[in-house]
Amino acid sequence: MLQVIRLWTLSLLLVAGGYAWLSGAQSASAPVVPKRINKAIELLEQGQPIYYTQINGGGYDEGRQLAKTWADYVTYNFEHSAFNVSELNEFMRGLVDGGPTKSGHRTPAVICVLPVAGLDASMVRTNAWMVEQVLSAGVHGVLLVHARSPEAVRVFIQAARFPMHAQAVGNGLEEGLRGSGAAGNPARVWGVSPTEYLRLADPWPLNPDGEILLGVKIEDRHALEYAEATTKVPGLGFAEWGPGDMSMSFGLSRNADGTWPKVLADARARVLAATKAAGISFLNVVRPDDVEVMIDEGVMIGAANEAAAELGRKYTARAMPW
Repeated sequence: MLQVIRLWTLSLLLVAGGYAWLSGAQSASAPVVPKRINKAIELLEQGQPIYYTQINGGGYDEGRQLAKTWADYVTYNFEHSAFNVSELNEFMRGLVDGGPTKSGHRTPAVICVLPVAGLDASMVRTNAWMVEQVLSAGVHGVLLVHARSPEAVRVFIQAARFPMHAQAVGNGLEEGLRGSGAAGNPARVWGVSPTEYLRLADPWPLNPDGEILLGVKIEDRHALEYAEATTKVPGLGFAEWGPGDMSMSFGLSRNADGTWPKVLADARARVLAATKAAGISFLNVVRPDDVEVMIDEGVMIGAANEAAAELGRKYTARAMPW
């Protein structure tokens, strides 16, 4: 009888051990479940710097090729290329078909750079349709170049919002301009219902649940005069100082030793300080030999190559797979 009990106990232990092993194996291979649609926002919310790559146009095939990119987001640059939204739609479809990312996101985030400059409110208002067009393609963010006035940036934010989102309306912003027919296609790209898209398609961090990341380039001496006021416009998530255009604006270039002339170094420092004061992210070029210094300085969005991104992620002990 005692031997039977021992055999029965041993059988139970073997079964339990086998179940635990199987459970562990299943757990180890379980897919990563993202907490957000927008990978870039999810990382920034965790206090992690993010890194991007850029494409100057491209359709379905390019989307499939970049679906598993090393980058956290893709800049789709319309500033210096043809404004072809049909091609952008195909690019987004390719990302979806080629996904998901290693982090489990349906696609990497995509941020479009518009060809319109933020010189004044009337220019942005006249071209607000561009904001709606790219967002209706399913992108996760928009970047406005040459943001010379806070008023222009307010209209930019307004153009990216649906009117039922009320944060800061009447307190720095007017109600959104996006239309009710704008949810179907981007909802398919995001993998949500149109109703859910309408709820989520709002700028973060203004809306804590928002999945849209909006940024500006404060990239000439005229824009620099309003850096502090511009970065405080509700709805912005990041800003950059645009060293190439800023240099041309002042008629200067890098020194022979690679450093910036004082006026340009001061311009960069001013935009960086303005983003910190406003609680938004600062974008800057990062390289393998300076990424750690840039992170320590406060750079949260890096224009990087894969090597720099790899070093930066390890430096900040990123947990999310890449």
